[in-house]
Amino acid sequence: MVPKNLVHDVFEHVRSQGALGAGCATGIDGFFAFANDRTTECSAAFYEPIMCLVLQGTKEAYQGGRVIRYGAGDTLIVSHAVPVEAAVIEASKDAPYTALLLQLDLALVRSLHDEIGGIKDIADDIHSIDAAVSDAALLDAVARLFWLSRDPVERQALAPLVLKEIHFRLLRARHGGMLRQLLRRESPASRISKTIAYIRDNFRVAIPVTDLAAESGMSLSAFHEHFKSVTSTTPLQYQKELRLQEARRLLTGGQLSVAATAYDVGYESPTQFSREYSRKFGMSPSDHKASGALLAS
Repeated sequence: MVPKNLVHDVFEHVRSQGALGAGCATGIDGFFAFANDRTTECSAAFYEPIMCLVLQGTKEAYQGGRVIRYGAGDTLIVSHAVPVEAAVIEASKDAPYTALLLQLDLALVRSLHDEIGGIKDIADDIHSIDAAVSDAALLDAVARLFWLSRDPVERQALAPLVLKEIHFRLLRARHGGMLRQLLRRESPASRISKTIAYIRDNFRVAIPVTDLAAESGMSLSAFHEHFKSVTSTTPLQYQKELRLQEARRLLTGGQLSVAATAYDVGYESPTQFSREYSRKFGMSPSDHKASGALLAS
């Protein structure tokens, strides 16, 4: 059960930072607090490798036909950077959605190989994004990390130890199967993780899928199968998602024209860009740019 004082303290931290609906830092790198007193529309996003512990309210993420619902006391584990759509579906002024999010340190994950004792998952139904009820030990560790984040001395002395504990407990969690696969450097999950990093670094240029498969050390058919099992999409669609997400960021910033944005993210045709952007976000790039300028004024 989530401690009520933890819900209160996290909400007050976010509110005091003027970050309701957006979230804010806690003082520990990669560790963030979120609170929202209203539900949200479903929107496209990229989830990085993260852990999200929901303290109050409920959120849903949608990936490849799957619906992942996570509410109070549940932990979401995301092992790879994946495109999703998500929405806060339960929140109110009396019971705001409240959560703590930790960016996962994959190097730390792999360093725990000996402590975990190897890969034990043999089921086929493991996912790169999954949620389940948190066990008491994980909940306690995340709560301690938040509370010590407010004391500079404890933060410096104890945060590295608690961060290691949290990663250890996530690896042992029932729904941490894909994360456990990353313990093996030559596993398909690890190879796809490296491929994802390469695509993200080079999303503006055309990348032949045959080159990606060769780089991963897999046959073309095996590469397609494993890539889709992790991301629920194809390499080309994944690259398109990256381009459109970056375009939305640029348009919201308002510094580039629509055509310049299209070229900046790798499109050769502004017309094609506008068509795909509108289909993805339900708003044309020019309308999105205008709305961003209005919010900034």
